[in-house]
Amino acid sequence: MNLEFKQLINIDEDTLNIISNWMYNWWGKNDGYSFEKVKCFMKHSMVEHRLPQTYGLFLDCKIIGMFQFAYEDLNVRPDIYSWLANVYVDENYRKQGYGRILLENVKKVAQENIDFEEIFLYTKHMGLYEKFGWTYLTFKV
Repeated sequence: MNLEFKQLINIDEDTLNIISNWMYNWWGKNDGYSFEKVKCFMKHSMVEHRLPQTYGLFLDCKIIGMFQFAYEDLNVRPDIYSWLANVYVDENYRKQGYGRILLENVKKVAQENIDFEEIFLYTKHMGLYEKFGWTYLTFKV
């Protein structure tokens, strides 16, 4: 098995369709976005030296997971940034340690590629991210 973690820039159409489908089914259709809009967002989040940035986890050259750094993820808090967003592992590869690999790489990737003191995360997965050094904060809206 060959496992590779890399920043996504100039990816092939198949990989773009896979991650766009993940995001469309996860949040896009619930938020009223068409698949084409989600795909456009994903395509334009693959830049090297500014946000948003997208990173993928590949197993034998097939993408199985991803995460992003973005300026915005929680619309009611535009005053804080940057954000860890769209942390996702393909359903067929969950509960096999691949999510751990993604989350263990977040801090290293952030230190090497983005110039922010803090990274925020909005999630419903209480207790998960704390295992990887994240601190729980609550914000009054």
